[in-house]
Amino acid sequence: MPAAPAPRGTCAEGTPWARPTRLDGAPAPPPERSPPVPTSTEPSFRSDVTVELIKHTASDADVLFAARVSTAGGESLDELNKDPERSKGLINYLMRDRHGSPFEHNSMTFFISAPIFVFREFMRHRVGWSYNEESGRYRELQPVFYWPAEDRKLVQQGKPGRYEFIDGPPGLLNHTRMHMEIAYREAYAAYQAMLNAGIAREVARSVLPVGLYSSCYATCNARSLMHFLGLRTTHPAAAIKSSPQREIEMVGEKMEAEWAKLMPLTYKAFNANGRVAP
Repeated sequence: MPAAPAPRGTCAEGTPWARPTRLDGAPAPPPERSPPVPTSTEPSFRSDVTVELIKHTASDADVLFAARVSTAGGESLDELNKDPERSKGLINYLMRDRHGSPFEHNSMTFFISAPIFVFREFMRHRVGWSYNEESGRYRELQPVFYWPAEDRKLVQQGKPGRYEFIDGPPGLLNHTRMHMEIAYREAYAAYQAMLNAGIAREVARSVLPVGLYSSCYATCNARSLMHFLGLRTTHPAAAIKSSPQREIEMVGEKMEAEWAKLMPLTYKAFNANGRVAP
């Protein structure tokens, strides 16, 4: 005797779906889901980024004891109790002649909240960096989306690698934000509909755009941060011009401000020598 047809139900938006059956033709139990995380389904919009220094072991003295071990052995640890100002010439020499390893004996951990497209550029920096990012597999993602600030230049012109950006005609910002909002709302509604139908978070998240905000812990040392800043910021002291996307540059500027307070002599030497990582 043939098996009875599978019972049917409806998704939240009214679209029919067929409940899967077992091999014996009986209806399969509904999929198990973790309790939903309370969330607002109303999208919100941001133009900024968040960067917080969570913890650090970083000072100019870290550079000095690491550099002097080659000539002083264990006595180089005495540098930790001395004023680094008297040895700023050594820090400048190390930076100028690109003796880089002494700048690695320190650590900074940042909490960062930014659009996903920023993290996809950020995580191209691999040497000297560690990352842990919010996971769309394990939690329901919040509807917080990026749209450009009023001072964001929106029109790109020029040749690849030599682009410049200009403001564009009046009304372009509103036009941009309007279409972003339409796309974001549609995408998040589809995401919610799939979650409500029992579809796994790791599958449902595929409809979400890269303008969605994510969060991440990023840990680095001064040498890896200098390499990042050399590529992802613009600065009048830079010997090598870079053209970063503005949104990742905003992250870099905030990280740079925190680092400058921790290692002022190293930071000064970095700028004095063309902002090139040693």
